[in-house]
Amino acid sequence: MVLGAGFLMVGSAAPVSAQGLSQYGMWGSGPPTSRSPSFLGAAPAAPQAARGAELAQGGGRPSISPKSPKRVSFDNRFEPGSVVIDTAGRKLYYTLSQNSAYVYPVAVGRQGFTWTGMERVSRVQSWPDWHPPAEMRRRDPRLPVKMTGGVRNPLGAKAIYLGNTLYRIHGTNETRSIGTASSSGCFRMHNGHVVHLAGLVDAGAPVYVMRSLPKSGPATPPGGSKPKQPAVQEVSVESPAPTAGDADTGAGENGAGAAEPADAADDQAI
Repeated sequence: MVLGAGFLMVGSAAPVSAQGLSQYGMWGSGPPTSRSPSFLGAAPAAPQAARGAELAQGGGRPSISPKSPKRVSFDNRFEPGSVVIDTAGRKLYYTLSQNSAYVYPVAVGRQGFTWTGMERVSRVQSWPDWHPPAEMRRRDPRLPVKMTGGVRNPLGAKAIYLGNTLYRIHGTNETRSIGTASSSGCFRMHNGHVVHLAGLVDAGAPVYVMRSLPKSGPATPPGGSKPKQPAVQEVSVESPAPTAGDADTGAGENGAGAAEPADAADDQAI
């Protein structure tokens, strides 16, 4: 009888739990969850991360007025109308002559995502769509397959495409990043500044991406005073460049009413 009573006492014992009120009930243990039973001591499976929508809306597309940057003295040997990016200085110059330029603050590639070389502007697009690449969506499944252009879109009000690469100069909805090394290889600008720059550059304008500018003497194009022909690419990427399979180079504005290229991509390198 004593042994039977002992079993009865053990069977009726309940585990002790800390008590306290919370929005989820009196136990203070967070919201209720549903998990599969654990067998043989195996840990329950972690809940799957929420997946992003196929299409996300980028929000409104307000009219952005161009914002004039500073005009500065700039001793250089570039052709007027060239874009010169000083990666170390985190500045973009648009040359007006061989002794003056507009200068804009920019965000540049973070460590491992910088590159140097010369490309030419291939096209300009207003409020570009964004297609996060597959690798980016694997890292963050909440990202959409596509986000339409708009104020919530990380590409901002304009995108200036650089040759047939996956890099571009574009606006941003993260203005605090301007002046930092934080992108994946693109160059971010304030929306008002990129609208101003887009009004100056035409397709074919040379864009020089330089590690740094000389502390004394004129800034000169790498390899000489004349830009290479458009067919010649000389891009030195300091980390593996994104491939077409990893990115999206943009829904295009190849001029008024132009169609989007079928294989266009909209950004791997924001």
